[in-house]
Amino acid sequence: MTELQDLVHRAETEFAAISHPAELENAKARYLGKAGAITALMKGLSQLSPERKREQGASINLAKQGIEAALQQRRAALAELELHAKLAAEAIDVTLPGRGQHGGGLHPVVRSWMRIEEIFSSIGFAVAEGPEIEDDWTNFTALNSPQNHPARSMQDTFYVDVEDERGQPLLLRTHTSPMQVRHARAHVQRYAAGIGAMPDIKVIAPGRTYRVDSDATHSPMFHQFEGLWIGERVSLADLKGVYTSFLQTFFERDDITLRFRPSYFPFTEPSAEIDMMFDSGPLKGRWLEISGAGQVHPTVVRNFGLDPEQYIGFAFGSGIERLTMLRYGVGDLRQFYSGDLRFLEQFNPA
Repeated sequence: MTELQDLVHRAETEFAAISHPAELENAKARYLGKAGAITALMKGLSQLSPERKREQGASINLAKQGIEAALQQRRAALAELELHAKLAAEAIDVTLPGRGQHGGGLHPVVRSWMRIEEIFSSIGFAVAEGPEIEDDWTNFTALNSPQNHPARSMQDTFYVDVEDERGQPLLLRTHTSPMQVRHARAHVQRYAAGIGAMPDIKVIAPGRTYRVDSDATHSPMFHQFEGLWIGERVSLADLKGVYTSFLQTFFERDDITLRFRPSYFPFTEPSAEIDMMFDSGPLKGRWLEISGAGQVHPTVVRNFGLDPEQYIGFAFGSGIERLTMLRYGVGDLRQFYSGDLRFLEQFNPA
C-alpha cells in the first residue's frame, strides 16, 4: 500500500469511528485543513520536477477526493442517526388519550356589554360607537363642563401629547357621553332639511373609558354605557320606566326597588344618583349606587343643535363592571383584569 493509500485508509477508519459531528469536523482538519496531511503534501510539490509534480499532484488529488468522499458519507450517516434519535425522543404514543382542544370564551364584562346592547336594542335604542381619543370640546365643553371642573385636571384625566385643529389637547375619553354629542348632532343634521318630523334621539353608547383611578372598585380603564333619549315629550318618568325595566331584565328578577337621590352633574339639570335595592337574596335591604342620571341640561341640548324650548329628554350613565360585579357576585373589580384563568373560566363552563 502506498503512502497516499494508507492516508486515505486511516482517514476512512477514523471517520467511521466518530459518533459526534463536532469530532468529525476536527478530524477533517487533520487531513484537509490548512495544517492537514493533504495540504502538507500539496506544499511539497514545489520541490519536485515538473514531470514528477504532475504525476504526484494527480495522486494527491485522488487521495483528497477519497478522503472528502469518506467525510461526506460519515456526515450523512451522523445526520441520519441524529434524526432517528430525535424522532425516537419525540415519538407519539398512539395509545395515549388524545389532547382535547379547549375553545375560548367571552369575558364576563363582554357578556354584560352584549346583554346591555340586546336589552336596549329591543326597546328601540340605537347603539353608538366612536373614538376613545377625544377632543376637549366634545368630551367636556359640549357637555357643559366648566374650565375649572376637576375632571379636566391632569390628576383625573389622561391627556395625549397632541392637539386638535382648535389648539386644544386630545385626551382619552373620561366617559362615553361624547358619543351622545356625536350621535345627536349627526341625527339633527340628517333632518336639517326639514323633510318630515325628526324622530326622537334614542341611543346608548357603550365602550371603554379612562380615568386616573385604581382600587378595588375602580380601574384606570373601565367600561361604561350611557343612554340618551331626546324628544318633544320625554320626561323623567320615562327615565324611571326605562331604567327599571332594564335592571329587571338584566338581573332577571322583578324584586328590585329604585330610588333617585338629588345630585349634581354639569350636563343634566335636575340631576340624580340612581340607587337600587334587591328585595331578597344576599344583598337584600342594601342600597347600591348604580347610575348617574338627569334631565339633559339646556346648554347641552343646544350643543346638540336643538332648541331646548322644544326638545327635552334624559341621560344616564352606568359602569358595566359595576353591573357585572352585582350580577355575578364579584367582590373586587381588579379580578376582571388579573388574567387568572381560574377566575375567568367560571364564566365559561365547558
